[in-house]
Amino acid sequence: MKLITIQKPTKELVKNYINKFLENSDDKFRHYQYQEKAVIKIKDEFPNNKEIIDILLKVGILNSFYSTNIFKPFSVAERILNLDIDRRLEEGDESLVKEIADNKIAGKNKNFYSFATKYCNMHNPKDYPIYDSYIKWILKLYNKQYNFYKFKNDELKDYKKFKEILKKFKEFFGLEDFSFKEIDQFLWTYAKEIRPIKLNKT
Repeated sequence: MKLITIQKPTKELVKNYINKFLENSDDKFRHYQYQEKAVIKIKDEFPNNKEIIDILLKVGILNSFYSTNIFKPFSVAERILNLDIDRRLEEGDESLVKEIADNKIAGKNKNFYSFATKYCNMHNPKDYPIYDSYIKWILKLYNKQYNFYKFKNDELKDYKKFKEILKKFKEFFGLEDFSFKEIDQFLWTYAKEIRPIKLNKT
């Protein structure tokens, strides 16, 4: 297998990839930028989580744009409604991610962890960084090359630990001035560009 050369995440590199995502400088990322704007717009129109229709709209748009594999959106929306999450979202309650992720559908337990991070991020990007397969892949690769923090791969799916790993990543590389949202954009955009195609299909 061809080894992947990964660049050290300097401030300049991080800014470059954030700009790739935000400024339409690369057609490869253009539709993702507009999807994010659509997510922000629908959240601004329906900021609270007190009505099932409002929640269902947000679940649907996230599931459609980001392929989070929610095959029963109404069941997930009901779960979110019953959790009464607005105050906890505002406070950045990390335990909320697991509660949104854990669902029982047709009698089977389902864990929609990536979706839950995206749903919380939609409402409070300052306190809720996003987890997905690209973020997982590139954090593991950075740690293998630079050993920025000791962690086990499965700890990336422990949300409190995941945030700690991202904080250590920022500290190790001198990126404390960047928000979680900006680090999300950098890691995802850079991973999207360099990850092998055969992995992108998984």
